[in-house]
Amino acid sequence: MNTNTPFLDTGRRVIAIEMQALNQLHDTLDGNFSRAVEQLLKTTGRVIVTGIGKSGHIAHKIAATLASTGTPAQFVHPAEASHGDLGMVTSHDAVIAISNSGEAPELADLIAYTRRFDIPLIGITSRPESALGKQCDIIVTLPRAEEACGTGVVPTSSTTMTLALGDALAVALMEHRAFTAEDFRGFHPGGKLGAQLSRVADLMHAGDALPLVSEDTSMGEALIEISRKGFGVVGVTRPDGTLAGIITDGDLRRHLDGLMALSARDVMTAGPTTIGPDALAEQAVGMMNTRKITCLFVTDQKDTPTPLGLLHIHDCLRVGLG
Repeated sequence: MNTNTPFLDTGRRVIAIEMQALNQLHDTLDGNFSRAVEQLLKTTGRVIVTGIGKSGHIAHKIAATLASTGTPAQFVHPAEASHGDLGMVTSHDAVIAISNSGEAPELADLIAYTRRFDIPLIGITSRPESALGKQCDIIVTLPRAEEACGTGVVPTSSTTMTLALGDALAVALMEHRAFTAEDFRGFHPGGKLGAQLSRVADLMHAGDALPLVSEDTSMGEALIEISRKGFGVVGVTRPDGTLAGIITDGDLRRHLDGLMALSARDVMTAGPTTIGPDALAEQAVGMMNTRKITCLFVTDQKDTPTPLGLLHIHDCLRVGLG
């Protein structure tokens, strides 16, 4: 296969130009970025992100990233703002307006509205001397990098830099607020990402569904409990309620001769592998795959653990893990 086609050359050239633009942004980022983060941290309402054309598409993504990482945010289309959507913007909000040229006429009414009601306005533009730049409280300036199209008219490097700048703002805010994976999961309950961030406690079976017998239980009664709960295993507890062992189908096969004359203590595997309720379900899947088992007892993870639940591999597969 030819790896040096004109198409591949073009692709590499575009990526190289945009990488160079990102390096320029990295080197020119200044204290105005910090001022923008500080302003957004002080905002008690939402962050309104706006832009037109390609800048509008980037603004959509920045608003979504902010909202999903703990900073309430919303995209407002500047043209719709001029026809009633200005009502979405309150005096408690801050506005991020994006325009590479800084001269987009569609932004005029929204800019004027922020000035009239003293709403903080942060501009992202490559031209601080522009109409947008002159009105802003804070300007985060994009370097005038080469667009990757070769003609200088197609937003390519400029939109890539703006997107990266939005990510930088979101992560800076996220780190200051100590936004955790658990917080992130709260905003992403669906799909593969939600599954990957699920905790064991979210999927485990607990209460009356938990298959448990005492050490002195006869194997006849233990088999009834295994059948009744339907997981193919039963946990064996000490008199104080802590988990002493587990009985699986493998244990049953090893003790077939005279099984019904034995107690749960005689048949169980002592000290079984367990997991805590706060562990990620993805970690539990890894443990089950490594040990070639189909379920884990969930315990408080003390030296003498108390059983809190049971996680079966089918529970993980059901939500898209495994």
